[in-house]
This record gives sequence, structure tokens and C-alpha cells, in this order.
Amino acid sequence: MTRRTRRPAAADEGPGPVRRRFGQNFLHDPGILDRIVRAIDPQPDDRMLEIGPGRGALTAPLLDRLQKLDAVEIDRDLAAALRSHFPPERLTLHTGDALELDLAALGETPPAGWRVVGNLPYNISTPLLFHLLEQSEHIRDMHFLLQREVVERITAEPGSKRYGRLSVMVAARARATELLGVPPGAFHPPPKVHSAVVRIVPDAEPRVPAARLPAFAALVNRAFSNRRKTLRRGLAGLLEAADIEAAGLDPGQRPETVDVAGFDALARRIPESAGAE
Repeated sequence: MTRRTRRPAAADEGPGPVRRRFGQNFLHDPGILDRIVRAIDPQPDDRMLEIGPGRGALTAPLLDRLQKLDAVEIDRDLAAALRSHFPPERLTLHTGDALELDLAALGETPPAGWRVVGNLPYNISTPLLFHLLEQSEHIRDMHFLLQREVVERITAEPGSKRYGRLSVMVAARARATELLGVPPGAFHPPPKVHSAVVRIVPDAEPRVPAARLPAFAALVNRAFSNRRKTLRRGLAGLLEAADIEAAGLDPGQRPETVDVAGFDALARRIPESAGAE
């Protein structure tokens, strides 16, 4: 059984300096924190990585349930405060940019994979998700607190208003579920938008294999950069109408109606020379 972890003063004593360049909004609502931890359901032997622990508001309740925790923090002042409040045998702190995180460099991947959690800065949430999904073979699951609009885009289904590039790229490698909403007042400083917690579970066998992912990603990006155009017009110069039909799709369709399997079928039709560009 793990022992209850002392809450860091940085989380208890109220607001301190906020480095706005890091997009920091610190979660402080005890009820919301409890709901998030219960949703994650950490087990003592889980290998868990927290991205952006900040003042340790989520770190402490996680360590109440875990034997030990890894964390990545870019802010040197917050990292120093965390080191002063959590013993190194319980919290292994990596100082640096999560966008440059290499999970393989953290040591041997746990047999069940890393469990990754975090209250992500809104300004890096999408590129960080893409970066982590590229390493999905090392990950068991991910639980992130994000801007609600981003969570809606992640979990959107084909044909819905929010469905787009982010929806497709996540669905190509994982399954995503919205777990709970979080109001602005749960943070300091309060953001101007609502937030939500999302669970992302990488597929054991991704729907789009890693070898085909670059061509797939390029095609999806191209399609949604011309969202209001049909596939025929949006993919002109990359695929002919006959190629689109050969992939089992109507050239008159719009990209927001195409699912992962459809985009993968289109990517298979791209000539190697075009896919490499």
C-alpha cells in the first residue's frame, strides 16, 4: 500500500508567479482532482508519466496510489519546487520539453506500457498528442485535461461538425473517450474556455501501420486544408477521380464524411513519389 503523499506548499498556498509563455493554467479544485484520479484509477505498480506537473496538484494524489511516478516539467522554478517537496525515490523528475520527449530514452518500456497523464498547456496539446501517438507502441493509455473544444475534435465521428484532421489522426492509432468536463473556475488563472478530460488508448494493432503513416498524414492534412472542397478538388494533383473511386469513395464527397479506413484507402493510391513530397 502506498502512503499518503504530503501536498506541496506550491499547490496549497495559492497562486504564485505564472510563466505565461508556457501556457500555464493550474488546476486547484479538490473535487475535480479526485474525479480525475478516480477516472485514471492508478494501481501501485503502474509505471506512470505525468506531463507538466506544475505545482504538483495532480502529482500528490497520484503518488497516494502509486509506488513511484515519473514526470516531465519544462519550467525550471516549478521543477525546483517539486524536487523540494517530493522525495526522489517517489518522483523521478525529467526537466525539459515534452515535445522532445523520447519514451524509449526513459529506460525499458514497462511490460504493460507507460500510462501518460497531464494537464496540458492548450498551446501545445495538438502537437504533443501527435508526438506521443508516434510512440504509441510504448504507451498503455493516456489521460489528458485539455480545452473542451480540442477534446470534442479528438472524439468526433465522421460527418459531425468537429470532425477533422485531429479526429482522423487520433483514430488511426487509438480509441478516444471524453470522461468529464471541467469549468474555468477549477483553474488559476481561470481560462476563457471550458476544459475536459479525455482518455486515449492506443490500439494494439493500429488501423494505419507506422510504415504507411507519413503518406496517410500528408493526405489527411491536404484534404482538411481544403475542408469545403470535395475530394476531387481538394486532392487535385495528388489523386485523380479514378483513384478516389478505386478507393471506394465518391469524388464528390467532402473530407469530413470520410472515416479512417477511407483515408487509408486513398493513401494506398498515392504514388510513392508523390507521397514522399
